[in-house]
Amino acid sequence: MILAAAALAGSVAVAADEPSPTWEGAVRPILKARCMHCHGEEEPVEGGVDLRLRRFLEREVEGHGPLLVPGDTTRGELLRVIRDGEMPKSGKPVTPEELAVIERWIAAGAVASRPEPESIPPGLYLTEDDREWWAFRPVARPAPPTVANAGWVRNPIDAFVLARLEQAGLSPAPEADRVALLRRVSVDLTGLAPTPEEVDAFLADTSADAYERVVDRLLASAAYGERWGRHWLDVVGYADSNGFAETDSLRPHAWRYRDWVIAALNADMPWDQFIVEQLAGDELAGVTHETTASAVTDPGRVGQLVATAFLRLGPDGTGDSVPDQNLARNQAIAEQIRITTSALLGLTVACAQCHDHRYDPISQADYYRLRAIFEPVYDWQAWRTPAQRTYSLYTPEERAAAADIEARAVAIDDEARALRKRLLDEIFEKEIVKLPEPERGPYRLARDTPEDKRTDEQKALIRKYPSALATYSLDLYDPKLEKQVADKHGEATALRGTKPPERFFMAATEVSGRVPESRVFHRGDHDQPRQAVTPGELAVLATPSIEPFTPTPPASGSSGRRLAYARWLTGGAHPLVPRVLVNRFWMHLFGRGLVATPGDFGRLGERPTHPELLDWLAGEFVAGGWRLKALDRLIVTSATYRQGAGGEAARASDPDNRLLARRTPRRLDAEAFRDTVLQASGRLTAGGGGPPVGIARDPVGRVVVGREEKDANGDVIKVASLGADDFRRSIYVQARRTTPLTLLETFDAPEMTPNCEQRRSTTVAPQSLAMLNDSFVIDAARALAGRVRADAPGDLRGQVRRAWRLLFGAEPSRADIDVAILHVAEQAEDLRSRQPAPAPAAEGQPAPPVADHQLDALASLCQVLLASNRFLYVD
Repeated sequence: MILAAAALAGSVAVAADEPSPTWEGAVRPILKARCMHCHGEEEPVEGGVDLRLRRFLEREVEGHGPLLVPGDTTRGELLRVIRDGEMPKSGKPVTPEELAVIERWIAAGAVASRPEPESIPPGLYLTEDDREWWAFRPVARPAPPTVANAGWVRNPIDAFVLARLEQAGLSPAPEADRVALLRRVSVDLTGLAPTPEEVDAFLADTSADAYERVVDRLLASAAYGERWGRHWLDVVGYADSNGFAETDSLRPHAWRYRDWVIAALNADMPWDQFIVEQLAGDELAGVTHETTASAVTDPGRVGQLVATAFLRLGPDGTGDSVPDQNLARNQAIAEQIRITTSALLGLTVACAQCHDHRYDPISQADYYRLRAIFEPVYDWQAWRTPAQRTYSLYTPEERAAAADIEARAVAIDDEARALRKRLLDEIFEKEIVKLPEPERGPYRLARDTPEDKRTDEQKALIRKYPSALATYSLDLYDPKLEKQVADKHGEATALRGTKPPERFFMAATEVSGRVPESRVFHRGDHDQPRQAVTPGELAVLATPSIEPFTPTPPASGSSGRRLAYARWLTGGAHPLVPRVLVNRFWMHLFGRGLVATPGDFGRLGERPTHPELLDWLAGEFVAGGWRLKALDRLIVTSATYRQGAGGEAARASDPDNRLLARRTPRRLDAEAFRDTVLQASGRLTAGGGGPPVGIARDPVGRVVVGREEKDANGDVIKVASLGADDFRRSIYVQARRTTPLTLLETFDAPEMTPNCEQRRSTTVAPQSLAMLNDSFVIDAARALAGRVRADAPGDLRGQVRRAWRLLFGAEPSRADIDVAILHVAEQAEDLRSRQPAPAPAAEGQPAPPVADHQLDALASLCQVLLASNRFLYVD
């Protein structure tokens, strides 16, 4: 009895009302994450202990007894080695919480809820629970639920949201006021604030569909593609530089892909086509590396080729000086696979590059099967550098014209060289007569002998009479003669300037007929290839509901792998692609996705807060032809989107607003902040596209828009303006991986490592300091002050009102105006009191300019308003 009592005291009690952990849902995932890498998934199995099946845990461990004893947590080698810290030997240890789960499971009898096979092959074992993970199930399109407050529902989105709110005993917030709603939807759809005139027009429109017509106007705006193009460029890791190497060399033609994305979104290109062209536009266009020139006369095929730059956006230092070219090549491939899988599958597939995924059912073989799809376009053993993947846009006619011009220019250069030789020979004949008669013949022979074949005697003779040689510069004898030759060469240069300008684009193509073998790399090391693999998707997705994709090599000579894969991804049956996409679209409009981890739909990611809504949106998106504008319109016209801030009850019970009972204010992201500041100050340059706006590092080390001017030592002395380009939208500013624009970086611009799945939003001291001291903010405040003074000359109250409306869209209250006027008055008086007496102008010199204290004070007010939460945040 005493022994029994002791054993009972050492065991783990399970409360009657507490559900027991299951092997499949709770215990096996812990062992997979912590132990199965050594004990089951990789050969040889260490110690002969295989933990992949529940039945395997019944085996005896040689010399130690059973792995576990069902119902008894005081015995069993599994618990002992975990408690004593002996296992796992590497990696993260089992946490106390995880150990408690295992103990509870053993105490409850250590049962498996599903039948298990008698044996399984080596490697990753996929269970039914793995296949039934929510993200791997087929997308269902559930019917919108019935709700009590049906009058609040504007479209099916609201029914799904309201059902959860009613279940939680919460009510949605009232609709936001019209000015706040207009600013919200304008920033969300275009990245720009509404103008005062647009606000007035909206407030004056009392029609029932006034808001819907505003939404349609914004969706039709060119700014829509710039805003939503920026979202996609984050996900795909867009940069105007190659990264990887310390030099971070430029990608001079990447901007064509940026412009293609913007144009595609403005044209509302269906996203199935949008994805297929990026993954396999070259195969759609029917070209390979050798035949791209055949496509340049067809704008549609050129667009398809430009789209494939998606596959070249990852960091790639192979065109720079790197210590290990093979490592750099394989790293470039790995980074691009990480981008592609996180962007389209929403999974951390890259974690399986070196070993089976610790948490998700993704094997290392899965990773290399996926890599095999893209192997022909990369081919690390026959690598093409970034420069070798750049193609000309010359048409046959332009190429022929350029060749003709070049031939004529070469002929002129030949004439110039012949003229130089003739003139030098004439000079030589004059100079040689100055030499003693006996040395003239040997000197002439020495001059005619190639320099590398002259004898020592000939070299000595030339050194004795250097001025007689006359084989190099005409300037030494007569500058006018040198000018004759230079003018002739100038004719050739001018002629070459008439060539049609040659434009280039960056693309990913395959070499015709070359399909390299793909192998699993042991531990991810390209120097340790193992078994060969064929192209394929993740094994966990191989279900009867999804047809496997089968590449068919096209007549062009490419492998057809990427085109088959792209069409398979966008065929409508894939469980991940539509869910991942609509989740990101939702995130851009609400600040948080229905799945809060947009790049991880696996076990370490968060589960959806509204799984039925996510599936309904995914189904609606596919059924609607993969059209983003229609989905955006549906979301922003919903009552859910149109809510205001809400009350305290919702904040108290749901502080993170996971149930969407209200609107959560969001700070302007980096680009929207810079662009709306330029917009309000009246300096935003309209129009887009083309090469990126240059950046420079100023003398104090900030990265700004402009062009560096350096002294003789190579030190930057100033940054020269680029004119109107200084004020283009931020998406058109050069994006270098190692030198982001300082202002954008301060306000959480995306970090491309290698891509940005989700931006962070911080509140840190450098942001306040930037609003106080950054020259961009100071200059913008002064420009805004000049604008409002010109709009309301001599009327300070009108100037304050105008500034308020330009920045906030709303009318200031009387108290707001009074405080602002007092601030301007106090600032102007303070500036006057600090102004030293002007020094008398020197005789004959103009008087120094008089300080405009009133404008400076008004600029101070504008800077305060720019730094206010009312401007920086969107309600």
